[in-house]
Amino acid sequence: MARLAEIRQETATARTLVFHVAGWPGHLAGQHVDVRLTAADGYTAQRSYSLAAPPDRDRVELTVQRVPDGEVSEHLTGPYAIGDPVEIRGPIGGWFIWQPVEPEPVLLVAGGSGIVPLMAMIRARRAAGSRALFRLLYSVRTPAERYYAEELRTPYAGLDITYVYTRELPEGRAGIPRRIDAATLNAVAWPPEFGATTYLCGPTGFVETVADLLLSLGHAAQSIRTERFGPSRD
Repeated sequence: MARLAEIRQETATARTLVFHVAGWPGHLAGQHVDVRLTAADGYTAQRSYSLAAPPDRDRVELTVQRVPDGEVSEHLTGPYAIGDPVEIRGPIGGWFIWQPVEPEPVLLVAGGSGIVPLMAMIRARRAAGSRALFRLLYSVRTPAERYYAEELRTPYAGLDITYVYTRELPEGRAGIPRRIDAATLNAVAWPPEFGATTYLCGPTGFVETVADLLLSLGHAAQSIRTERFGPSRD
């Protein structure tokens, strides 16, 4: 059983929740957990959430986006308070992970809340003092919807960040809102011959589109690791 120890507001509709989990076995950047809520009448609801930070003793961090009518997210981003209990199961996942012993360059591509597991990788890299070169391409609708805005505003040695805004640009930024396209990826991604690993996370349609673009630019399928949520394009 976990208990909420800290809350950090990320956006108007998303918050980071820091839990105390006695006996937590540790985890890897990129893994996720299942969160289960149980009502007084015994009704249960469960959802999966990516871990937002590398292991820190018995502390576990999740960043939760409120989904309208979401049984779990509306509780976690609303009345859920410090000291309240919740059941957390995990860690889960062994493919969409990054470990500091890996020296290859890394491209992180996030759509909206897909930044969460990628932020765990960025933080794990910093905590370990890794020299692996990271590039982050982060697509959001508006500047106000960026997660971890203050933290990512602080320069990280060896981390380059590119933002793409699909609905509203920051004040003073020239151009028009747009989506990630082949030209953007060609400018930001490591050349295919560099042997970089790409971690791509976001809504299903976003992930499928970006993965197809990377393949068209010559990136090997086995170098692209994906994590997605929501319905398929099909």
